[in-house]
Amino acid sequence: MQSPHAIEAAGLTKRFGGRLAVDDVELCVPRGSAFGYLGPNGAGKTTLIRMLLGLTDSTAGTMSLLGRPVPAERAAALERIGAILEEPHFHKHLTGHKNLRIVAAAREPKAHERIDGALERTGLSDRADERVKRYSQGMRQRLGVARALLADPELLILDEPTNRLDPAGIHEFRAMIRGFVAEGRTVLLSSHLLDEVERICDRAAIVDCGRIVAQGPIAELAAAGGQAILIATGDDQEALAILSCHRAVDGVDIVPEGVRVTLLPDVDGEAAADDISRRLVEGGLAIRRFERTRASLEERFLEVVS
Repeated sequence: MQSPHAIEAAGLTKRFGGRLAVDDVELCVPRGSAFGYLGPNGAGKTTLIRMLLGLTDSTAGTMSLLGRPVPAERAAALERIGAILEEPHFHKHLTGHKNLRIVAAAREPKAHERIDGALERTGLSDRADERVKRYSQGMRQRLGVARALLADPELLILDEPTNRLDPAGIHEFRAMIRGFVAEGRTVLLSSHLLDEVERICDRAAIVDCGRIVAQGPIAELAAAGGQAILIATGDDQEALAILSCHRAVDGVDIVPEGVRVTLLPDVDGEAAADDISRRLVEGGLAIRRFERTRASLEERFLEVVS
């Protein structure tokens, strides 16, 4: 049977001398999804990608790409994988189109037929005949994606792909990634940009100091940060005093919008909200705002990384 996962890693570890760069990583990336590998700079994201692609050996653990064990069947796996690792490099004295022709020559004959389509999908058709030395950093990043598409990949592995893109370029990139997923491709996107991962990806793993500290669907990762209620009343200090001893409340803070109430884990959020609003009314407070919220991915990220 074909594995339901495009990437699987178990106990994956990498040491550089006494430094532990990747620490016992367990990773499962479902096929046909956009998966974010999210962590601060220096968290070991690029090192993990280099191991997956066979560019550096692992110290311990096992991994597979598209159901093929790596490194044993690395060559066969890479035939259907496109990747950008760190900043893509090209022959700057050649045009974008000629750079892709050089890459296509090393692949199957059909790769040449994909050049024009890859340039169009990355928004470079109008600049394809310009020398790469005239390209902006963002254009070179997009040319790197075009190069990755020459393999007609089942799996795209992109390391910090939105670096140096302007807001319009980021918006186009977001739509492009979702288009790849709609076609049934899998995208592993390494990034330190929480907002982009939250907008683009279906699932994510949060990595810190080489170790995955949380993994799952984006909504579940954010929800794990807890439930909260944002409240504004006629007297927020009085509201804080009333709610600070409520049995369902984990914490109460004054914020610019009013009072933020964090609920204890596993409480019935709806029942707690009803009781909190009742107590405020019984306390003679006029409620101007009462909004149940969940933690954002950013809040969850800051909670779990060191």
